Amino acid sequence: MHSRHIRVGRLLAWAIICLAMLCTLFPIYWMLRTSVTPAGDLFSDNFSLLPKHPTLINFKRVIGMTNLAETQAAGGSGARINFLLYLRNSIIYAGVVVLVQTLACSMAAYALARLRFRGRTTIFTVLVASLMIPPIFTLLPNFALMKQLHLLNTFAGLIAPSLLMTPFSIFFLRQFFLSIPREVEEAAVLDGASRWTVFFRVIMPMSKGPLMTIGLTLWVWSWKDFLWPLLVAPKEGTRVLTAALDIFLQQSPNSSPDWTGLMAASTLTVLPVVLLLVIFGRRMVNAISFTGIK
Repeated sequence: MHSRHIRVGRLLAWAIICLAMLCTLFPIYWMLRTSVTPAGDLFSDNFSLLPKHPTLINFKRVIGMTNLAETQAAGGSGARINFLLYLRNSIIYAGVVVLVQTLACSMAAYALARLRFRGRTTIFTVLVASLMIPPIFTLLPNFALMKQLHLLNTFAGLIAPSLLMTPFSIFFLRQFFLSIPREVEEAAVLDGASRWTVFFRVIMPMSKGPLMTIGLTLWVWSWKDFLWPLLVAPKEGTRVLTAALDIFLQQSPNSSPDWTGLMAASTLTVLPVVLLLVIFGRRMVNAISFTGIK
C-alpha cells in the first residue's frame, strides 16, 4: 500500500512537471510556428500545430534581405529591423554589464564572506532587503539622473545603473565563497600570497561554475531588458534588439499588425540566449545545487 502511494505521488509529480513544461514551452513553439507561417495563412490555419506552407520569407524581410515589393507581397508593411546594428548594441550592453558586474559582485561577495570589518552584517542585511524592492521603483530616479548627467542615448547612460552590482549576484556568490574551506586560503597566505593574490589566483579559479552561472543570469537579464533601454537609448545608434521590436510593431498598421514579421524578429532575438542556455544550462544547475540555493 505504501509503495502504491509513492508510485501515485510520483506520477502526479511528473504530470505537474510536464504540464508546467508545456505551459512554458508552448508559447515559444507558437512563436516559432508563427514566424515560419506566411502572412496569408496566419488566420486560415490558426488551429493547426504545424504550418501548411512553411517559409523563411518572414526572416528575410525583417532583416532586410528583400525589397519593398517582395516585403509587401509577403504580407509585410515594409518595416524592417537593422538587425546587425541592434545585435551589436545588445552585445555591447549585455557584455559590459556581465564582465564588470561579475567582477565587482565577486569582490563584494568575497569581502562579505571572508573579511572582518565593522558593519559587515548591516551591509549584507541591507543588500538582501533590497531584493524585495521592485525595479520599477528605481526606474524614474535613474532616468532623471542620466538626464541630468546628459547621458541619454549613450551607452554610458544605458549601462551605468546596472554596471557594478545586483544584490542577488552578491548573495549567490557569497554563499559559494562561504563553502570554500578556509584552509585553502590559509595555505596560500603561508606561501606568501597577499589577499589580492588569494582572491585572483585561488578563489576565482575555484569559482568558475558559480561565476559562469552569474554571468549567464546577468546576460539573460540584460538581453531581455526592455523598458530601461527604450527610455534611455531609443535612438538608432544605441537602440537594442528588444526596443527595436517595439519600433517594428509601431511601424505596422494598427488595423493589421505584422504578427508574422514580429514573431520572426522575436525568434532571432531570443536565439542567442537559447543557445547559451543549451550550452551552459547543466553547469548552471550544478552550480546552483552546489551553493545550496533553492
